[in-house]
Amino acid sequence: MKKKFLSMVLVGAMVVSLVGCGGKSSDTAETTAAGGTTETTAAGEASADPEVTLVLSSVTTDAAEDAGNKFVELVAEYSGGSIKVDHFPDNQLGDDKTVIEATQIGDIDIAVSSTSPLVNVYPDFYLYDSPYLFLNREDAISVGMQSEQAQAILKDVEKVGLVGLAWWENGFRNYTNNKVAVKTPADVKGMKVRTMENDVHLAAWQALGANPTPMAFSEVFTALQQGTIDAQENPIGIIIGNKFYEVQKYISLTQHVYTPYVVVMNPDSYNSLTDNQKEALNKAMAEATEYQLQLSAENDAKAVETIEAAGSEVIELTDAEKAAFQEIIVGANIFDMVKGKMEHPEYLDQMMEAMK
Repeated sequence: MKKKFLSMVLVGAMVVSLVGCGGKSSDTAETTAAGGTTETTAAGEASADPEVTLVLSSVTTDAAEDAGNKFVELVAEYSGGSIKVDHFPDNQLGDDKTVIEATQIGDIDIAVSSTSPLVNVYPDFYLYDSPYLFLNREDAISVGMQSEQAQAILKDVEKVGLVGLAWWENGFRNYTNNKVAVKTPADVKGMKVRTMENDVHLAAWQALGANPTPMAFSEVFTALQQGTIDAQENPIGIIIGNKFYEVQKYISLTQHVYTPYVVVMNPDSYNSLTDNQKEALNKAMAEATEYQLQLSAENDAKAVETIEAAGSEVIELTDAEKAAFQEIIVGANIFDMVKGKMEHPEYLDQMMEAMK
């Protein structure tokens, strides 16, 4: 039985849903899995497994929300209808830190979260705060998500009471401002750039000569508009979702930090499933993950078109231009700072070696 926390949050979330808030409709999550054991498995066999209802908490990006809906459909199909998933996208059940804590204690069954808020839970996630560890999306996926080291990190979250299911894409953080079309480290010198309250990010921007300024996210648009800050940095989906391009002339695809999402599950919820149900869940998650990565890339491309159509200039950097930023980061010992926070610092070295 879910605890009082979930009951209260779900009631609030459903009220929000009924009045039209919180993103796209989750009707699919409520209806696709109906039918229980009367449905058939993907192989056409009736399911003899007990019916289970799981709660999935997801994040605000369209790609993650759509992939969550895809997972709901697939796991119902592959389990013969014995697994029903109630999907709550758009952080309806709380921010990343809140939903991870709720997943650890079993109030939520499956959660999607960015890695940055979880570094205090599992320090190897600090690896994904490393600026210019990955210079392109191909390396970020093949090494940052699919490598032996990435899979080891995903498995080792069991140490903190979670089951790692998948890596999803959040994306690269990029730099926006009104002063200059940023392409070199010299271009950011002296700029007052809003950053997260993250000591690795702060140290990196200081090394590049910028003036990093932590600020509540809700204040960023107005601060850019009024000139309180010169610049901000975020994934392209956040830039377009919050219409920062309306008050920023230059959108430089600096791609300085690649932050993935991690999909995790409560171990008791996972272990309560039958072997057939576990197989169905894992298969559905693998296909939903492939779908999420595809959607994320497509949405980023559409976002760039939207920004350019609105009149802002999008500046693409080559790997060589990004390497000039990376050289300063290495020289400032930022990678050493990250490794000093990790349980397995060798993972960062091994990933760097794999990308040479």
